[in-house]
Amino acid sequence: MTQVFVLNSAYGLMTAVAAIDAGTIPPAHGPRILLGVNAAMIPETVPDLADTPHLRGLLTRFDRVESLNALLAPTSPTAWDPESDDLPVFERLLRRAWQIGDDPVELFLQSPQVAPSRTIVQLFPGAEVTIIGDGLMTYAPLRSRMPRPLTERVVSVAYADVIPGVTPLLFTEIGAQRAPVPIDRFRTVIEEVAAHTEDDDLDVLTTSPMPTVLVLGQYLAALGLVSPDEEQAMQQQMIDQALRFAPERIVFKPHPSAPPSIAAAVAEQARRHGLAFDVYEGAVPAEIVAARLRTVGIVAGFSTALPTVHALFGIPFAAVGNDVLLHRLDPYENSNRIPVTIVDALARDDSPYRDPRRLQQLTDAVGYAMQPKIAAHLRPRAEELLADLDAGERDRYFAPARLKRLALPGAPAPTLLDRMFAASGMVGRLEQSRLTMRGAHRRAGRAWKAVRGT
Repeated sequence: MTQVFVLNSAYGLMTAVAAIDAGTIPPAHGPRILLGVNAAMIPETVPDLADTPHLRGLLTRFDRVESLNALLAPTSPTAWDPESDDLPVFERLLRRAWQIGDDPVELFLQSPQVAPSRTIVQLFPGAEVTIIGDGLMTYAPLRSRMPRPLTERVVSVAYADVIPGVTPLLFTEIGAQRAPVPIDRFRTVIEEVAAHTEDDDLDVLTTSPMPTVLVLGQYLAALGLVSPDEEQAMQQQMIDQALRFAPERIVFKPHPSAPPSIAAAVAEQARRHGLAFDVYEGAVPAEIVAARLRTVGIVAGFSTALPTVHALFGIPFAAVGNDVLLHRLDPYENSNRIPVTIVDALARDDSPYRDPRRLQQLTDAVGYAMQPKIAAHLRPRAEELLADLDAGERDRYFAPARLKRLALPGAPAPTLLDRMFAASGMVGRLEQSRLTMRGAHRRAGRAWKAVRGT
């Protein structure tokens, strides 16, 4: 049995390796192949997983390491969508290149609904599929339907258990097995990467004995969620939140795409509070940076690093701006909604969701509201939670229009216009009129063609 891992992030690679080490992923009894994917918009600016220095030690768990970018160049892996007739050809070519003959294949994938993972699933039609979790996104339901012949092959979801007591929603609708990676195994992998990280800038930062808070930037203005001025204000508020951990120094890790003005504004806010300030712009993941700096706290927006660092090392965290983002994510089924919801629920001082059972119920309810068809099995959970929530909690996480559309508890009462339309059957008559006009238009078109003899 050959195991093929199609991974596109350091977090995914660390999760897969921890799952292998823990036995969550069983032995291959054959070659274990890592097919690395560089999904960056400009791949030339970001090293492949196999070429990332601090991750090289993890590659020893694999018998063969390939770059899908190199195999497909100049086509980007994220645009790899061959014709169905070409899929058997690609399968034969890869089997020959990897020297695996007709050996059965197991697939371990991130982001199964999009290329290249979706293409690989189609390319090996008989392979069982395990999903490798990628942080908090794994806790959300699938964002778009996949063909049944593909989904019925998904047997499990392997994920780092960074929110103990809460299980991800991904592929629960088909009954895929939950395969949590024990947090101690994940910690061992993180510490292994940290020990092999050679980064001069990070080394300099670790020499300071000052109590340090790590602040992580997220470039939300680029997503149209906030204005540049609002984003700058949010980043400054992160410094204010950091004060609760009594730091003497702030280390700021900006988003790679953020303008320099963001770092300048954050530095000014730190100095206003009398704190030393440093910037780390390296490519080492935040979890590794936090481990190396021995931070006393971590602050961000809705980064997966917040609950991960807390679960790994017990480091407390704070979050900024999620109450705003919950109302601005559009459409409601935006794939960031579950990460924002979970971090907001965990970080609030007055949070009623510290009990994992309550947080699971909130996650289930929001997941249903996001994807009522894919996650239809979660409707009873959503109804139970919403019937129990006060107006403030309900409005924080659920858009009134969404509740109304799904006829869920707490939905706004029907307006006079709604009642008039319902009572008169106006909606049905309007639809009937629309269809009648469309039919008349088509008949007129055919008549005109007959007149012209065409």
